[in-house]
Amino acid sequence: MKQRDVQDGAGITWTCVQAFSGAETPAAREAQKRMTNADEEVAVVCTPSGGEQTVRLSLPAAWREQMADDQLLAAIEAHRGDAEERRA
Repeated sequence: MKQRDVQDGAGITWTCVQAFSGAETPAAREAQKRMTNADEEVAVVCTPSGGEQTVRLSLPAAWREQMADDQLLAAIEAHRGDAEERRA
């Protein structure tokens, strides 16, 4: 499984992985296809190094290679902000 690590301004390291990445069985490949939405986005889970909540994002299929660190961090932060608004 390939992962990508980014660190935010608060010093939290986020480890992000694409759902079902690296799986080579036919069932896993089928599951990964089903996890890709109509906009060609894939499910990505980012787990923090500290006490923050894990976030699940929908990102472009080439997020690992083509998305800049600041863009990935902005997506994480936007999701965290949305989650905080829902709790309020």
